Amino acid sequence: MRLILTDKIKLNRHMKKLFYFLSIVLATSIQAQGQNPILTPDNHSADKSLIKEETYEMRWFILKDTLKMEIGKVRTEMQQKDEEIYLITTVNMQGVHTTWVDSTIVGRKKLEPIYHSSYNQQRDMVLNFSNQVTGYYNDKQTGVNTKISESVDVPFFDSNFYPQLIRWLPLKNGYQSTMAIFDYNPKSKIGVLTATIKNTEKTTLDFKGNPKPVWKVTMTDDISKNKAVSTYYIDQKSRKILKQEIDLGGRKMVMELVDQ
Repeated sequence: MRLILTDKIKLNRHMKKLFYFLSIVLATSIQAQGQNPILTPDNHSADKSLIKEETYEMRWFILKDTLKMEIGKVRTEMQQKDEEIYLITTVNMQGVHTTWVDSTIVGRKKLEPIYHSSYNQQRDMVLNFSNQVTGYYNDKQTGVNTKISESVDVPFFDSNFYPQLIRWLPLKNGYQSTMAIFDYNPKSKIGVLTATIKNTEKTTLDFKGNPKPVWKVTMTDDISKNKAVSTYYIDQKSRKILKQEIDLGGRKMVMELVDQ
């Protein structure tokens, strides 16, 4: 009788442990199902009617204590040709004679990457997107020219394009999401990474003395190992980026739209 009672006690303890384990598994499963799926060209809800041909310029400042010093200008041009969208970004830094030019081509239907080139004082890079990512990376500091051939088996956006993509997403208070992006940087990370919208807040921005209703979108990404935090202030009506704040672990910069 004592042995049977002991066995029952052991069985009850075992069942309690099993029930506890199953409850954790179930809760984790429900939580995972409730999370938003990762955004990719095959799965996103961007409003493509918001995509317009445009050219705009932003002034780039570095902040230190109470000092706000301009260090350059960033000019962005977006064009639509047939079934493709062209994004051309030109950066002119003060005191630097070389212009930094990034060109990105994506498909208009799904916003999938087709081509990306980047030329600046430190390196030249070309990426062609298909079943593989091919191209080259020419490090001007070391003189090493690396051929690129990366196999990828999941859909993704181009890392140079995602700051534009967030403008067209269904932003609302508390909106969060994660998107798959491809980035190539031999000194950091290579391959499919993620960029994450940490929070979205409806607020008002003082833009050149005028209050503007904006979406305040806070983001980070794997490119900076999630150490850099970018905050975008997006006009609720036009969906233009009026201001961008960048916090690099204490080093702060800001970009401001020149004209709306």
